[in-house]
Amino acid sequence: MTTAVATRKKQYGKGSLTLATWVIAILFVFPLLWMILTAFKQEADAYTDPPKLLFTPTFDQIGNVLSGGFLPYLSNSAFVTILSTALVLLFGVPAAYALSLAPVKGTSNALGFFLSTKMLPIVAAIIPLYIISQNTELLDTVWALVILYTSMNLPLAIWMMRSFFLEVPHEMIEAGRIDGANLPTLLRKIIMPVVAPGIAATALICVIFSWTEFFYAVNLTAARAGTVPVFLVGFITSEGLYWAQLSAAALLASLPVMIVGWIAQNHLVRGLSMGAVK
Repeated sequence: MTTAVATRKKQYGKGSLTLATWVIAILFVFPLLWMILTAFKQEADAYTDPPKLLFTPTFDQIGNVLSGGFLPYLSNSAFVTILSTALVLLFGVPAAYALSLAPVKGTSNALGFFLSTKMLPIVAAIIPLYIISQNTELLDTVWALVILYTSMNLPLAIWMMRSFFLEVPHEMIEAGRIDGANLPTLLRKIIMPVVAPGIAATALICVIFSWTEFFYAVNLTAARAGTVPVFLVGFITSEGLYWAQLSAAALLASLPVMIVGWIAQNHLVRGLSMGAVK
């Protein structure tokens, strides 16, 4: 009898936990689902009160967004995001290796310096950055955003990747050195396969931060180098919000990151869980 009661309590606890998990998941996903539904509505249907759940889907809003100049902003975002992420990995991987597996005197000071660069509010630096961009003819160019996004993400990437490099067993590295492997060979054949999930997770986070960054883009770009977040602001007018078109534009803006995240989800989970269990 006691065993049966304990089993029922255990099943009841599991059921309650599962239900609570589903409720929390639905609350998190609901805004995304609502955005998707609104993207396929007419503007009149998007403004109804109470909201209309049964409607005739239409691709008119997506067509209006695509024909309204969305593609240049999309290409700017893609170029800036891909190039800045590549530069972050190019500079961050050697730095993370040096700060984790080959530390020298002053390593902690370097780590503190990297972290301190994230403490400056970007609003405090926007005027000097604007003047520098203007004097160097980088204003309203994608290159200004590439430089800023690289410098913005590099400290975080170094800190993240350093923790991944610290998980590499020293026995593997010593065994490689005994076999005569030089540093490039150690990195390519021994270290990189171990930390690859962590690097993939870092790259994905850098992609998300670069793709969604708004403050630098809206202040340092105009007609030529505007990114997707700047394009979305155009739907906020004095006449009000065009909810259906804004939802369609937000859906198109979110799709690239969602697709990349879906493809890299296994590496992301493995990378973010590195070091969680000893």
